[in-house]
Amino acid sequence: MINQIIKKWFKRPHNAPSAHAVTLPRAEHNVSRKLISVNALKVLNRLHSANYQAYLVGGGVRDILLGLQPKDFDIATNATPEEIKRLFRNCRIIGRRFRLAHIMFGRETIEVATFRASHSQENPHGQQHESGMLVRDNVYGSLEDDALRRDFTINALYYSSDDFTVRDFTGGLDDLKLRQLRLIGDPETRYREDPVRMLRAVRLSAKLGLSIEANTARPITSLASLLNNVSAARLWDESHKLLLAGYAKETFTQLRAMSLFAPLFPATAKSLENDDGTFLNFIQAALDSTDLRARQEKPITPAFLYAVFLWQPVQQRQAQLLEQGMSHNDAYHKAMGHVIAEQNQFISIPKRFSLVMRDIWAMQPRLENRTHKSYRLLEHPKFRAAYDFLVLRAQADEALASTASWWTRYQEASPEGQRSMTQALGKKRSGKRRNYKKRRSQSKPQNS
Repeated sequence: MINQIIKKWFKRPHNAPSAHAVTLPRAEHNVSRKLISVNALKVLNRLHSANYQAYLVGGGVRDILLGLQPKDFDIATNATPEEIKRLFRNCRIIGRRFRLAHIMFGRETIEVATFRASHSQENPHGQQHESGMLVRDNVYGSLEDDALRRDFTINALYYSSDDFTVRDFTGGLDDLKLRQLRLIGDPETRYREDPVRMLRAVRLSAKLGLSIEANTARPITSLASLLNNVSAARLWDESHKLLLAGYAKETFTQLRAMSLFAPLFPATAKSLENDDGTFLNFIQAALDSTDLRARQEKPITPAFLYAVFLWQPVQQRQAQLLEQGMSHNDAYHKAMGHVIAEQNQFISIPKRFSLVMRDIWAMQPRLENRTHKSYRLLEHPKFRAAYDFLVLRAQADEALASTASWWTRYQEASPEGQRSMTQALGKKRSGKRRNYKKRRSQSKPQNS
């Protein structure tokens, strides 16, 4: 069905210039109101009733055309944020750089943006940093203007619930057919306007299985350092989209290939440079596990992946502190704090997640050094996360395999079996102490 629909889109030469949108009538596309959020349709209908233009745009249209189930439904309109707010009591206006209207329906939020246009630096509603990055972009325009201001052609497709058409101003339908991701306009200029577009290119490529068009990909490596101009708080939000959507492993591979990983995780990137393969295997095992959980719709915490990425930097920082004469325990906990503080300069990790990372790390020595009191660890609220962390470490390091296996068997054992396992540890430890005392007594000089 989808292939038949796609064939209808391309009755003109690829990327043929057009002064007007390519408009697909209802019979020539598969976007249906049945596939669109009821709340998004409510917003569209109310805007139409108030004589405003309104279109479903972006990922919602793109994903339906690709035969996927969209998760977000964004709307573009010629109504200003203030006019939108007057129509919807459940609306709040957010943002300074990009002013948006969020219309709240319980847990679902419909994002509504006013049509935007290009601007000059002198315009007070649109300002650029000397690097070229947009620091304010609230210059409003027409539907055609808005299409040209969007990032990728496949995100500039508009669906009207009024006449049920799909409109394309930038060749996005062509690019969907070619399964490629192409930036609208000059790539270097667009990346300088918003460096996060480089991350979006990788994310959409990995998520949708699209190739990045050659001109779109070419400047990325040389412009990767522009990510240093993006706020650490914004990159925290972007990291969720990159790593928690079920395509983390492919995303990670592409980020490294395009030099985008180092600006996000410099300590991790440095550790990987001198890695013997163990750390990389650990990261890839964690990414595989995270992707599987995402596909199974199981809960995922970004704290776990961040703990994985920063594990080797913590070990290396601890070794440096030990060389300075610090005790093993103090060096370990100091290293955690140092590494998290340094990472926060690039991606700001909220404290509620950094505390979880510390718990996972702190439990690793306790899981490795089993004693007859190890059963108490099962009561720790972060035991399961720390155990999963240990299992992934064991997949990359065979030396930990027996320890991880012991903890797996311990959790599966009956209460009697658990007691037997911990008692055996206690006897083993007692035997070591007795042997130690015997060696000490034999080494003492005999009184004459």
